[in-house]
This record gives sequence, C-alpha cells and structure tokens, in this order.
Amino acid sequence: MGIFYLNSQEIITADNYLSLVGDRYSSIRDYEARIVIRSGNSDMYGTLSYLTPSFLRIDFTSPANQVIVFNGEMLTVYLPEYRAALNQGISSSSRRGGAGGASLATPQGLVLLRRNYVPSFLTGPEPVPLESGSSERVVKLRLTRRSVSEGFREILLDINPDTRLIRRIEGRTIADSVVRFDFSGVAVNTGIPEQRFVYDSPASANLYNDFLFRDTD
Repeated sequence: MGIFYLNSQEIITADNYLSLVGDRYSSIRDYEARIVIRSGNSDMYGTLSYLTPSFLRIDFTSPANQVIVFNGEMLTVYLPEYRAALNQGISSSSRRGGAGGASLATPQGLVLLRRNYVPSFLTGPEPVPLESGSSERVVKLRLTRRSVSEGFREILLDINPDTRLIRRIEGRTIADSVVRFDFSGVAVNTGIPEQRFVYDSPASANLYNDFLFRDTD
C-alpha cells in the first residue's frame, strides 16, 4: 500500500487518504453536480442532487425526463420510454443507497467503502492525469473488496486533490462489466430543500411496486 507525505510532518496511507475524503463529505450538507453514467457503450447524462442524510435525486437529460429519486425510505425510478414508475421501499436493514454507484459519493457511501473494501494507491500517491491527454489531475485509488458478497469486485476512485471531492467512480462487477460515474460542476452547500426529493410520477405512468425485492423489515 502506497504512502506519501501530506505535509512535512504527516505520512498518509491510502486508507488515511480515503478517510480524509470521507471527512470532507461528512462536512457537506448538500451538493449538486452534473453526472454522466457510462455502462458498456451507453452514456446517460443528468443532474444529481444530494441532501444529508440520505436524499438523492438524478434528473436525466438523456434519456430525457428519466428520474431516479431516493428520499431515505422509498426509491422511485421513472422510465418515460415505458411510461413506468418503479417503487421500492428500503428498510434500515437493507439500505445500501438509493441510486447504485452514484450513492457512493456520499458520507454513507464512503463509510461502506472503507468498511467493505481495501484501498491502495493505483499508480502512486501524487496527482496524475484523469486520463490520457487530460490536463485535469486526480489522486487515483483502487479499492478491492473484502468479501465476495460485494456487487463490485473492484472500484477505482479519482479524487480531486484540492477539494477532496470524487471526480470519477469506476466499478467492475462480478460479470466483469464496467460502470463509470463522472461528477463535474459540483456546487456544495447551496441550500437544497428537502422538497426537491418529493416526486410524483406522471398520471399516465403504470406503477410497479417492490420491483427489486419485498421488504420484510
């Protein structure tokens, strides 16, 4: 596991660095960001809103009008292409975040990462280009799962070294497929109201409840 000096007095390991990122997110009440989700050759674009402790919403521009909302108790996914609204109650015992990998960029998500994955520096402790030819520089961490029960067998985190905010999450699944989440234009503590996470599906939508599992908490 790589180490480096945060300043002349302190040596930082990859685990310590991930803890510092967690501390940064713990200081955030709310944030908004542009998000791009890439799965295979498909890209989805939208705006993500987060409000502590566990409110999360993504309003997509592509696919147009698609929405994912998690209000701490209910996950709703609206799929305009199928005129379908999928609802799933989430109990405290089964709660793992409301919008898949995007929920890792929250205080709760980072706690789960530290608990369930072993971090190391990917190429070294110093900031490197986000990708080949990019002028944007990030600290790259590789997280390896501690248990086979985790959905991602490996996660790569790209961290902005100045803000300690997550720039990119890339997860490799058990089936060896890759899902990537890019965050940009992050605006922190702007006063997002809880009302933003109240979502009423269009009247024309067909409702499907417990589409993931039946909650028995």
